[in-house]
Amino acid sequence: MSTHSHPHPEQHRHPHHAHPHHTHADRLPDAGADAPGGGHDESGWADMLDLDAEVFGPYLDELTDWVRRHAPEAPRRIADVGAGTGTGSLALARRFEAAEIVAIDRSAALLDRLCAAAPGAGLAADRLRIVQADLDVAWPSVEAVDIAWAVSSLHHFADPDRLLRDLYAALNPGGLVVIVEMDAQPRFLPDDLGIGRPGLEARCHEVAARAGANAHPDWRPYLERAGFTMIAQHTFTIEASPAPPGARRYADGLLRRFRDAFDDRLAADDLDTLDHLLADDHPDALANRRDLTLRNNRTAWAARRP
Repeated sequence: MSTHSHPHPEQHRHPHHAHPHHTHADRLPDAGADAPGGGHDESGWADMLDLDAEVFGPYLDELTDWVRRHAPEAPRRIADVGAGTGTGSLALARRFEAAEIVAIDRSAALLDRLCAAAPGAGLAADRLRIVQADLDVAWPSVEAVDIAWAVSSLHHFADPDRLLRDLYAALNPGGLVVIVEMDAQPRFLPDDLGIGRPGLEARCHEVAARAGANAHPDWRPYLERAGFTMIAQHTFTIEASPAPPGARRYADGLLRRFRDAFDDRLAADDLDTLDHLLADDHPDALANRRDLTLRNNRTAWAARRP
């Protein structure tokens, strides 16, 4: 890992294993720290993860409060599984002020971002442990944890059943595992943009869904097969009008990825409308719009090791 102000982290180095069966959807952001696509453009992927944290910060506080209500009392160690740039790690550290945070990811570049951000976020060096590991290979040597948190990461692993068994073994009795998934890409645009056919964003989302973007199962049976006892499931509805700061940049990045990934699946007039939205000098471009909103749903599962 590159030099930073944080103490040199312990690393468990494994070869990178690309995820099989890459599709158009692999080029879309889903806030997954271990998402496919990060390997070939880690800097851009890290920027999207940080932007997701900026735009969805209030939801993270709501999510960690929900986790706290189901967590063991005074957890001592929390594993962030697929930590990425550390959005979840920092949120967990704020909510559980006495816990050690173990941030696990296969990308050194993303973990460097976390190390750089931790001091400014008030996360002391003795509360953060960095573990670079490819969890498709094996669970790393980490002391038993009280909470395992996998946010937008579990569906990217080659064998989720095996990873959940690993998490079961890694948790102390009574420990909590939390899985969170984005149900669909965030929405930002009004139905009628004033240009092109109404419903552009909905059509982009339909194409993305058919391509497998944000595809994930109901994790309940997976958790039960691994030996966990389900205790809660909740869908977080995120809405803001007008959209919060950062949403314009998020929408720009997402629409550019739609434009790149689905240029062979979207109608020609929809591609033209996307080009107008993404242009610097068009009067209806994102940069000139004042009608952006934010809409998104994320589902969380919480289960306990008996």
